[in-house]
Amino acid sequence: MDSNLDSQKKEEFDILNMDNYRTEKLPTRNKKGFEKWLATIGPFVAIAVFLLFAFVIKLPFLEHINPESLTEEARKVYQKVGSVQFTRLNAMMIAIFLAGLVLWISEGIPNYLTSLIIIISLVLTGVLSEKTAYAQLGHPVMWLNIMSFVLASMLVKTGVAKRFALWFILRFGKNASSIFLSFIVINVLLSAFISATTAKAAILLPIFMVIAAIYGSGRTSTDRNNFGRSIVLQNLFYINMGASGFMTGSGANLLAVSLIAGAIGSRIFFSDWLMAMFPVMLVIMFVGYIVAMKIFFPLKKDEKLPQIEGGMDRLKEEYLKLGEIKKDEIKSVVLFLCILILWATDKYHGISPTAVAFSGAIIALLPKIGILKWNEVDIPWHLMLFSAGAYTLGAGLEATDLPQLSVNAFFSHIGIGNETPFWVVYLIITGVMMFSAMIFESKTMRAMIFIPLALGIANRFGFSPISLALPVAFLIEHVYVLPFNSKPAALLYETGHYSISDSFKYGITMMLLCWVINIIAAETWFRFLGITPNGVFNLF
Repeated sequence: MDSNLDSQKKEEFDILNMDNYRTEKLPTRNKKGFEKWLATIGPFVAIAVFLLFAFVIKLPFLEHINPESLTEEARKVYQKVGSVQFTRLNAMMIAIFLAGLVLWISEGIPNYLTSLIIIISLVLTGVLSEKTAYAQLGHPVMWLNIMSFVLASMLVKTGVAKRFALWFILRFGKNASSIFLSFIVINVLLSAFISATTAKAAILLPIFMVIAAIYGSGRTSTDRNNFGRSIVLQNLFYINMGASGFMTGSGANLLAVSLIAGAIGSRIFFSDWLMAMFPVMLVIMFVGYIVAMKIFFPLKKDEKLPQIEGGMDRLKEEYLKLGEIKKDEIKSVVLFLCILILWATDKYHGISPTAVAFSGAIIALLPKIGILKWNEVDIPWHLMLFSAGAYTLGAGLEATDLPQLSVNAFFSHIGIGNETPFWVVYLIITGVMMFSAMIFESKTMRAMIFIPLALGIANRFGFSPISLALPVAFLIEHVYVLPFNSKPAALLYETGHYSISDSFKYGITMMLLCWVINIIAAETWFRFLGITPNGVFNLF
């Protein structure tokens, strides 16, 4: 009887209906094996970690803090509360950070709930004021993501996304390999215009979910196949790596550029970033394709062909049913193109990407002349709360200056002195930046922490600020290993097409390879451009 009901539900599910891929309709993940064990012990480990670092373990580098070495904001806190209280706040910050990290990794409780706990913990321990902690929900990047989800919902509701998905499959779907390569092209094109990786993920998600279903990948762990694992994880990788090729690829890139420009006293232009990173980005994306297709997720023979009944003929029928392009489709395409143009030309008109998205969402929601209603908008609010916790954590780290204190202690401990060669320092700072993505959710937070850190280290050792800070900025987008590492990672994990172990083995391999590629680029291409020392062509 149950099997009959299950088969009936599967028959009722239309894999070509994009409404079936709204975030609230994504299947609930059933944890098994290692994931279930992690979730069980996670809350207990988090409590133990918090108690140990808050009240038991005393870190030596926090006992003798020189206020002159602190950032301006942290120095104000130090002067206000005194040395003893400042040390206690740092201990609490470490305890909250590590406990939150354990909960995010283990998923012992939902990630958005972990973020809420982090926010209130930073308030109750006195690390942040209520005004500072709660205000992170109003961060401009938060509003950019919310408005971008409104615009993505517009494309789905009007049928533009479905029309594009069907055209895409009919044009490129005869060969599974060509589908994956085509997503590289699409992600590069979107990255040139869209400065929000979460928005790109929201726009592309219904498309590759439909394609995954067509190629036989189910929505539950028992129905997964390598096509589904590969198309979602590759797109997660491409979404982030596409953003790394453009200065406007994400808000974090723009923040990093402004921090560097402020330190060197001159501008870094869009073309400068493009010349340095676009070729490297293409190499990285093709390496990601090869690693996924040849090593981790090779396709079986039956996974290389469409699995739905009727195959490509069924898709042609569905495409023909859409008929002529409708008025609302034209309106949504025109509005979206206008937004893309404004995003791409912000240095000429000065309107921020958030303000552009805000204006576009208002137009889309206007009564009578608009395109969709509010109840048709698909916004994953749990991801928004999740992000708010990450930004609040970043505010706490900034207020205590914990990253700078930790790195200074690390350099002193391993005996790095002022005579240390550039390439030793380069390997350390880029390695720390790269693998920090394993524990930080917010790219903006990483930019705020590590760009000033790279500038400070360059100043300490007498190197050009550009030589360390810009390569560090190029690594901002490597946030794809674990579900909590970025909002796109958290969103795509909800699709159910892959497990944490799938994500980790592919992600950590690509992270290592990308670090190696960054080092090779520093010795060759970046050196030629004059970014790293002894350059041939002094671009900067």
